[in-house]
Amino acid sequence: MSETATATKRESGAAAAPGGGGPGFMAGPVGRNLGLVIALAILCAVGVATAGDRFADVNNLLTILRLASVIGVVSIGMTFVIIGGGIDLSVGALVALSSVWATTLATQALAEDVHWIVMVLTAILVGAGAGLVNGVVIAYGKLVAFIATLAMLVSARGLAEIIANRRTQIVQDRDFLSFFSGDVLGIPTLVIIWALVSAAGWVLLNRTTFGRRTFAVGGNAEAARLAGIRVQRHTVLLYVLSGVCCGIAGVMIMARTTTGSSTHGTLYELLAIAGVVIGGTLLIGGRGTIVGTVLGTLLLTTLGNVFTLNNLTSSAQAVAQGVIIVLAVLLQMRLAGGQGRSRKARTPGGPGGVASGASGVPGSPAGALPGGASEPTT
Repeated sequence: MSETATATKRESGAAAAPGGGGPGFMAGPVGRNLGLVIALAILCAVGVATAGDRFADVNNLLTILRLASVIGVVSIGMTFVIIGGGIDLSVGALVALSSVWATTLATQALAEDVHWIVMVLTAILVGAGAGLVNGVVIAYGKLVAFIATLAMLVSARGLAEIIANRRTQIVQDRDFLSFFSGDVLGIPTLVIIWALVSAAGWVLLNRTTFGRRTFAVGGNAEAARLAGIRVQRHTVLLYVLSGVCCGIAGVMIMARTTTGSSTHGTLYELLAIAGVVIGGTLLIGGRGTIVGTVLGTLLLTTLGNVFTLNNLTSSAQAVAQGVIIVLAVLLQMRLAGGQGRSRKARTPGGPGGVASGASGVPGSPAGALPGGASEPTT
């Protein structure tokens, strides 16, 4: 190793050290996820101390996982959207619309003649179609994501009410219910679906070109465009992916409640955003992890379970969730600021020293790190 390379490595290490002005170990994805694991362990200890065997019972733990599974799938799609620099407020309404459309008399009659998989495909296609509308309006219509998805939230919820005629639709197919309400080796099917979606999301985000482009678009959309990434098309695909996750969640909630209803998914958009933010994904885009989102969702769900077992009101639970979200965002801002100072200290020639194509993707901006790393330079 040359003397220059050795000196550069030493300077980088000094900048990242806690005493060197850098963010330190906890600013990295491993450190953030470790912090979430510790927080979850502390919360579980509190649950055992306050609720005893009621919390530690295996059935209660499975209940926590079941409750987390539906919103967990929605949060996976939300993670991609937020990393890509967007936001999706319509996810709860899309879950409701998917469940209602998949449980209409016509859809269930077709499923009875063919197979219950028709209901599953219907829910997923409805979610994907609504996500496509969101993406096109945002990417090509140049409408702010907040406004576009807020309009979809209202519209999708209203359409679900019209289709269901403000009634709860009962799932009649017993094979559908028996499949999704069953378990494999003691693990509920809904939890397995969440695990599979999370695993697929991790691979897509960290091991594919799609994931690297997502980080690049979220980190600096203009730089990504100049590097040859079709930002508008990619943005549309991100919202379609979010819609697909909503469709899957719609199927899961149909199985859990045996109904399709326009009231399903209420406040899911807030819970999904909370889980994603607590998991370490930056709201401004460009950084995030699937593992962090899973842990953030589990943290929120476990918190609610502990409150319920101790007979605390939902109002107190909402206050606690709000405090956790604020603390998570404040921590993000602190770590992001520390990372920015550390990068400037390590970059030759200051902020403008990183050349285009410094990443592992030829011609891509520096933000598109090889392997879909979760901390691109912007």
